[in-house]
Amino acid sequence: MEYNKVLVTGGSGGIGRAIAKRLTEDGYRVINLDRVAPKSLQAGEEFIEVDLMDWNATKDVLEPLAVRGDVVRVVNNAGFIRPGLLEDASVEDLQAVIELNLRAPLLVAQTILPAMRRAKFGRIVNIASRAALGKELRTVYSATKAGLLGMTRTWALEEGANGVTVNAIGPGPIATELFISGNPPDSPKTKQIIETIPVKRMGEPADIAHAAASLLDDRAGFITGQILYVCGGMTVGLSHTA
Repeated sequence: MEYNKVLVTGGSGGIGRAIAKRLTEDGYRVINLDRVAPKSLQAGEEFIEVDLMDWNATKDVLEPLAVRGDVVRVVNNAGFIRPGLLEDASVEDLQAVIELNLRAPLLVAQTILPAMRRAKFGRIVNIASRAALGKELRTVYSATKAGLLGMTRTWALEEGANGVTVNAIGPGPIATELFISGNPPDSPKTKQIIETIPVKRMGEPADIAHAAASLLDDRAGFITGQILYVCGGMTVGLSHTA
């Protein structure tokens, strides 16, 4: 059986789109699970429409993939933010963010894991955030991303003997279309953010895609349980503005 397929959640835009593009360029076949279709499909990309916050719909999509048994690489990328101060955070906000940022990765990993164990090979890359270290206005978001780091380490310990590696990437400030729309490159706020980044530039979605591709590689079998902050050096210091 050929194991060249990668399941990517939230692969239609932003960082997820860059990951899907990079992986197809590297010769993988990408299965993109998202609520919306990408503007155009990459060669070797399969798009499946699904709301990953819908438990039953997600299971209906994942179960046929599990039966096929040829998907042994996963990128849990889908996620979203509900910003707000501590006093404004609601249980409803927390539950909603948990459903996509934690429950979906858990269900994806559980569903694909049997195929990985049979193959004695697997790669799981979870897209977390530098906000897991703490960030203003991110109570519920940072909680879920910190939780994702905990799951990453736990899965790495449990599945290492089965040939399955599990790692996470913590992006710093990345110039996605969404970010740029609210932070034009020439705005004082954007310039201030760049000044706090040691490499003196914003990250690009391709920077995250490169990290993900590296961790998905066959040759990355001795890297597991790690959190790779792709942040231009911001986590070295104490900057809080990204």
